[in-house]
Amino acid sequence: MSTQYSLLFKQEQAHDDAIWSVGWGKNANDGSELVISGSLDDLVKVWKWADERLELQWSLEGHQLGVVSVDVSASGNILASSSLDAHIRLWDLDSGKQIRSIDAGPVDAWSVAFSPDSQHLATGSHVGKVNIFGVETGKKEFSLDTRGKFILSNAYSPDGKYLASGAIDGIINIFDIATGKLLHTLEGHAMPIRSLTFSPDSQLLVTASDDGYIKIYDVQHASLAATLSGHGSWVLNVAFSPDDAHFVSSSSDKSVKVWDVATRTCVHTFLDHQDQYHENWWWTGIVPWGRLSETESKICRKKRMMDISEPESSHRNPGSDEPDVMCRKQDAGNIRNTHNKEGSGNDV
Repeated sequence: MSTQYSLLFKQEQAHDDAIWSVGWGKNANDGSELVISGSLDDLVKVWKWADERLELQWSLEGHQLGVVSVDVSASGNILASSSLDAHIRLWDLDSGKQIRSIDAGPVDAWSVAFSPDSQHLATGSHVGKVNIFGVETGKKEFSLDTRGKFILSNAYSPDGKYLASGAIDGIINIFDIATGKLLHTLEGHAMPIRSLTFSPDSQLLVTASDDGYIKIYDVQHASLAATLSGHGSWVLNVAFSPDDAHFVSSSSDKSVKVWDVATRTCVHTFLDHQDQYHENWWWTGIVPWGRLSETESKICRKKRMMDISEPESSHRNPGSDEPDVMCRKQDAGNIRNTHNKEGSGNDV
């Protein structure tokens, strides 16, 4: 019998402005499940998922500019959020209180990822380094140098052995965590790597790029296992299902796709987003998390952004003349007032 997919729940007006990131966490103590959302309204919201509904538990204030990334520790009781204000904030999910704020430096608080043991936090920097912060101390303990360009995405392997990073120039680097050495450099993409994720068994690495393709790599052998197409524009995020048999992807074509790992085929496409996109006004993102059959967390929003390090002509949307304009913390005080007001983009 084939699996049936459907949209189970939608939280309208979850934020007052665009949602940029969503995460899923499970408390190891009581088994409760939480959905985290970060928004351009500077807020991080914590939602309790129960009885197939979302109930707002905490609204966390502290960031001064849009929240671009969130992640939940493996234990499910600590939340990390990063913002265009160049700060990473750690939150206690049991109390809703801030644990500490980390000043990561200008443009150095992009995507955040907890290590599997929840002892460290990785974030990409604009100079091609992945900075590793101690969760207990809030101090930068060391950096992994890719000798490359802006790091847009990073992910730990579930077994804690590897850390992968994706850069604006399409380069993927895989590091050995124990030694800090660069193990592999993968050059399968030619455009920015928006997202990457390891399979639950840590054997595969799936990457999403502005070139419109999804690639699957064999981690141990650093070999390309598959190249998947199907999205009509930038692929913005990928996330594995815990069953190790499926992963999901989202795109600026306003679709979310479910993929079968074994057959390398798309088994379902969600077309629930209605937001419009045009010219250089854009920001779209999705972080589908957790059990695909239970929920689909979705975000679509357009945002006018500024060039980060490359000329606008260097990266273009496949099949169009539209330049890929990356976000930069530049004239940050004006960012909130320059976004496109068309489309809500604030539903979970």
